[in-house]
Amino acid sequence: MTGPAGPPRRKDPTRRTRLPVTPPGNRSREAHGLAAMAAAGRFALQCCRRCGHVHYPPRQLCERCLDGELEWRDVADGGRVLAQTTVRHANDLYFRERLPWKLGLVGSDAGPSIVAHLAEGCERGHRVRLALHLDRAGNAVVAASPERDASRDDPRLREMVFDPRGRRVLVVDGTTGLGRHLVEAFLASGAREVFAGFSRPWNRSPDLAALRGRDRVSVYPLDVTDTDAVEKLAALIGDKVEILINNSSHVRMGGALDRLDFNITRQEMEIHYHGLLRLAGYFGPVMRARGADGPYGAVAWVNLFSAWSLVNNPELGTYSASQAAALSLSHCMRAELAAGGVRVVNVFTGPLDDEWHQLVPPPKLDPATVAIRVVRGLERGLEDIAVGAVAEEITHRLAENPKEIERSIRL
Repeated sequence: MTGPAGPPRRKDPTRRTRLPVTPPGNRSREAHGLAAMAAAGRFALQCCRRCGHVHYPPRQLCERCLDGELEWRDVADGGRVLAQTTVRHANDLYFRERLPWKLGLVGSDAGPSIVAHLAEGCERGHRVRLALHLDRAGNAVVAASPERDASRDDPRLREMVFDPRGRRVLVVDGTTGLGRHLVEAFLASGAREVFAGFSRPWNRSPDLAALRGRDRVSVYPLDVTDTDAVEKLAALIGDKVEILINNSSHVRMGGALDRLDFNITRQEMEIHYHGLLRLAGYFGPVMRARGADGPYGAVAWVNLFSAWSLVNNPELGTYSASQAAALSLSHCMRAELAAGGVRVVNVFTGPLDDEWHQLVPPPKLDPATVAIRVVRGLERGLEDIAVGAVAEEITHRLAENPKEIERSIRL
């Protein structure tokens, strides 16, 4: 059995840094649907609309009735281990560095028998709980953990999640209520150290003042609109950041026709799009290089976006557009950081209960709730996280009928 992971060891500067490698990445078009379910934290498999048969692995036609109408449905995640084996030799570089690796055949309660990665404590005949995860290459895999308790120290499960425990986290903007709650949530999750940025030293933010002097918290100046400031901080702590939380935001009401104010729109783009670009340019390469830096290497880049990045809200028209631009850039980052096994996590939220959403009707989100959901999503290895009723409804309705949600927001 694996014991507690323990604190990270001090790195030996004379030893060569291990180059990042990822699992085999080729997948079929149908298998990408499985990745979409894993990214959202769902255990969903293909089901035939005609006969109801559940399929795994994904396919184009129903194996029972040959119907082509297969849809993704949430299914029972229980099962029993039918057989198991331990891989002790592998030609693939990724698995060669992580042997021995335990695999098993699980008879799922949903019907199919599934080859899964077995966590410690899963033995032949035992009941297990199945979950879809994204591996370090961003592809969907099935993992089985004990039905009752799954250890956070299991090396196989840690490879598929972004557990903050023992890692160092950078929260880009600690001057807001959300930023402060993010810092507190990561400290509670066992983060080794949290770096909190602030962009306006003249702003006597009570949230930032509450962080000063806290154990395991360091405060640094960080203005995402200032290239020199981003470069300076990256040179100072860039090689220490294992999880980066980009929560910078600039919320202003107004659309394209009724507010011709380019100062505001430029500032929105400077913070949301160009700010993310600056962070990516200076922190991204170092994090990508540290993706294989032991069990506590760089693991995740988290962007907090408004749900209006997915569909434009005319009352926040230019803000929504700048968020959409940043979301598009995050997809580019997701592809580039994947080479180092570092995953980009996008969190979509509805309106927060803060000073910039005073005129927005309920429901509004408590920043503390958002912070907790971010940490829990990282612990589960999610890649797309919708927080709150507004964001959840938008993502659900976009999947069903994008024109319907576009029209309903506009009217």
